[in-house]
Amino acid sequence: MTDPDASAHPYADLDDLGVATAAARAGADVVRGLYGKRLTRVEKGGGDFATAADVEAERAILGVLRTARPEDAVLGEEGGRQGAADAERQWLVDPLCGTLNYAVGSMLVAVNVALRDGAAAVADPFGGEVFRTDGESAWVRYDGADTRLAPSSGSRLVDVNLDPPFPGAPAFQAVDLLAHPGFAGQFRPRVVSTTLALAWVAAGRRAAYVTDGGDLSGSVHFAAGIALCRAAGCVVTGIDGAPIGPTGRGLVAAADAGTHALLMSMIRG
Repeated sequence: MTDPDASAHPYADLDDLGVATAAARAGADVVRGLYGKRLTRVEKGGGDFATAADVEAERAILGVLRTARPEDAVLGEEGGRQGAADAERQWLVDPLCGTLNYAVGSMLVAVNVALRDGAAAVADPFGGEVFRTDGESAWVRYDGADTRLAPSSGSRLVDVNLDPPFPGAPAFQAVDLLAHPGFAGQFRPRVVSTTLALAWVAAGRRAAYVTDGGDLSGSVHFAAGIALCRAAGCVVTGIDGAPIGPTGRGLVAAADAGTHALLMSMIRG
């Protein structure tokens, strides 16, 4: 017998991975739908800004999360903290990773939804892929089918975040890594959306991703990508080689131990 309330509770039977996937897809639908339109901007200072697409995509994501997990808290890139302060669970939402790309007509963007220390999903609005993890294994869903993510360093492509500020300077700046005499002999640099880059490391399309920064474990920008890389079996540390956490510094996510060791030797050198 059909549940008469099923249409009112479309996410009632979903586990956390299903909720993360549905939320990321809802945001991706908005991002795709508003692509190419003239959008208002919300200035954040320091050259950073959001667009109406960021705001509307986050609203769509929150709609899914509030319906599916009403007791959970949310930390959104645009809306900040919402929900009970003493909630045991928190979702981290970046509705449009790659706003600078999106604003100039580039499709290299992603939509991130992650349950802290749990499931996560990264949707590519234009590629039609959703990179997903339940916290233990990781897959990419395309056209209704899941394929297990398999990191590989074969491409030798390394994405490097060059956005300011540079908290590690002068001890470390990503641009210095690119200028390292050994880098060009081993790798080729690329710069795309942060989370798309991390998803591609997990999927074997990039050899590594490197960024400066502080503790990124609870960042709406990085949480979903870090979860994917860890679940896929990548080597994930800070730029100092230490575990990601409260005292961490930046991020090095590499497809394998050899690639990680090479990059760390250049960073430390």
